[in-house]
Amino acid sequence: MSAEVHTVAVIGAGKIGELVLSGLLRSGWPADRLLATARRPARAEELAARYGVRVVDNLTAVDEAEVLAVAVKPQDAAALLDEIGPKVPAGKLLVSLCAGLPSSFFSRRLPEGTPVVRVMTNTPALVDQAMTAISAGAHATGEHLALAEEMFKPLGATIRVPETQQDAVTALSGSGPAYFYLLVEAMTDAGILLGLPRQVAHDLIVQTAIGSAVMLRDSGEHPVKLREAVTSPAGTTISAIRELENHGVRAALLAALEAARDRARELATQAE
Repeated sequence: MSAEVHTVAVIGAGKIGELVLSGLLRSGWPADRLLATARRPARAEELAARYGVRVVDNLTAVDEAEVLAVAVKPQDAAALLDEIGPKVPAGKLLVSLCAGLPSSFFSRRLPEGTPVVRVMTNTPALVDQAMTAISAGAHATGEHLALAEEMFKPLGATIRVPETQQDAVTALSGSGPAYFYLLVEAMTDAGILLGLPRQVAHDLIVQTAIGSAVMLRDSGEHPVKLREAVTSPAGTTISAIRELENHGVRAALLAALEAARDRARELATQAE
């Protein structure tokens, strides 16, 4: 399957749908091979003006596109499938970006044998640094997974995981950027408390975060080893780490990610 010959429709081009649409265009995907749908006319006009793609109704998208990238909110997915499900030919690929919803949710509402690929990406797609996890539904083949990878590789990194791991992926990388932004926000406030101007504190933290992430990615070292390299005996870093441990930061992260995983499961139950 060559990506170049496929027309992709982004159904429900909200925040995540727009990330996919803009990323495909940046990667060189032809605008005439992209369609989008939006619930509000004003949003449709905005997308057409911004990206130069055709914005159509859902049934036109189903009729004309070979790949349907569904990016509606999880609670809206059932109503969408009631509308388009009977019109989807069994050979058409559906790519779900709906957080928490298993591929079986779609398969039950589509013609028997329709391939579904479940995808979880994240907002750093805006700067081509997304982490996208891709899983095959019951009828999706390696060819379908490869096509999904072609769509999302331009947005950053991709990884294939069993679908049973997707709720954990949602908790870890789907929601993950928010955890880092919260940490940067807190560290900026700490810098201000210590007497630094806000912009200086922000710049120090952001570049430190970027540098640390690149070291983690490129060095191949375990994060414990990298942390130990910064942690001198009786030094400033170990004093700070002691306070983080005293305040249960590690335990809080474990609990937070479990909560995010559990909420992903709840979304699937509520959507049914």
